[in-house]
Amino acid sequence: MLPDWLEPLPDAAQQRAIDRWAIDKQGIPGDVLMERAGRALAAHVPEGRIAVVCGKGNNGGDGHIAARVLRDRGHEVIELEPPFSAADLTGSAAVLDALLGTGATGAPREEIAAAIELINASGATVIACDIPSGVDGSTGEIAGAAVNADATVTFHAAKPGLWIAPGKQRAGAVTVADIGIPADPPLEPQIGLMTDAVLDQIPRRGAQSTKFTAGNVLVVGGSPGLTGAPIMAARAAARAGAGYVTVAAPPETLPALEAKLLEVMSAPIDRALELSARADALVVGPGLGRDEAALQRARLLARQAERPMILDADGLNAFAGRLEELAERSHPTILTPHVGELARLLAVSPQHVNDHRLASAQEASKLANGVVVLKGDDTIIASPDGVTAISRGGAPALATAGTGDVLGGVIGAFLAKGVEPFVAACAGVQLHLRAGQLAGQKIGMEGVIASDVIELLPKAWPS
Repeated sequence: MLPDWLEPLPDAAQQRAIDRWAIDKQGIPGDVLMERAGRALAAHVPEGRIAVVCGKGNNGGDGHIAARVLRDRGHEVIELEPPFSAADLTGSAAVLDALLGTGATGAPREEIAAAIELINASGATVIACDIPSGVDGSTGEIAGAAVNADATVTFHAAKPGLWIAPGKQRAGAVTVADIGIPADPPLEPQIGLMTDAVLDQIPRRGAQSTKFTAGNVLVVGGSPGLTGAPIMAARAAARAGAGYVTVAAPPETLPALEAKLLEVMSAPIDRALELSARADALVVGPGLGRDEAALQRARLLARQAERPMILDADGLNAFAGRLEELAERSHPTILTPHVGELARLLAVSPQHVNDHRLASAQEASKLANGVVVLKGDDTIIASPDGVTAISRGGAPALATAGTGDVLGGVIGAFLAKGVEPFVAACAGVQLHLRAGQLAGQKIGMEGVIASDVIELLPKAWPS
């Protein structure tokens, strides 16, 4: 069951079952649902000539109803079914894409693909009905031609493919239209869209708090030339509410660390395992380095440190192609890879991960028996039981070096407070996102650096 801070995202099969439940059990005729969908679609159309491009199924039926409604309202409307020519779209202010619905998978057949290419080349505003044609509604995957929509009007609930890349990049602005399906269907999606309410799950400091009850985080990393990464992770953990933070790093880097971390303890990296016994959570990998000794250290800590652990950066590289070893851990593990790191973990190409983001994150989560945070504008948080959260994204200011280290520190702070790993990961992503948005607003999108995000973490909590 999804927690209440996740908005359910039914996949194609689940949405079909919800529709059938509404018709068979709730007594709502199918043609009534289609009429409502078509009217909702028509309500989001700009002024001017409208081309409505319809397929053969229910999605096309929604389009035909929208065309009728628009015509009744005085719009100039042309209804098209493939095949048609570019001339048929000439002069249109908007094109309604009602070719393929959420149940379509794989590459569109040749005639549909040609129509999609004509829509994309039309120069008109494109509004997709339920899902941009060519996008897999369940996964966001694209196997061939796909519509580039400026907006998508989807019905009852958003679908995973509207929020997961590459489908997210084709959906434009997403509007969820209520078509009268009751809010409590009997089946529960496994994928949800994150809301700020997840941050209510994080304990906040109170009158009885001490630096120890607020959570003790140990950051392990910081090889020569890479001291910035553990510094940012440690500062982020402190700014996110950890009461006590220590960095374990090579002795030659400690002077640099100590000059930057006035409120954070430091220790030689050889003491990391010893120090882990007093920590509530570990963040292993920021700036650790890729030499074999560093990678072996990460593996040793994963095996022997009996504490919840976040693996980031070179901590992840230590398990490239050997994710299954992490499943042997007796304490929670959270992995925070970007695309390249997840590709190395799964021994596949980065392109494969980009093409199959949801499946890749879920596969890695099961192999490692841990929570996987696949970073991106559509950050995916997958748990081994199949429950998966998707971030709304919308913080391009985070596209700068060091923000991944910041995220690791934030999640570490929440994990150290005793928060369940999936919740800690989701809340960390959400606070990090909000701080990135604030930084973009305050400083300007192009000028944000990771330290700006850290400083705004305390102001990023919902009021």
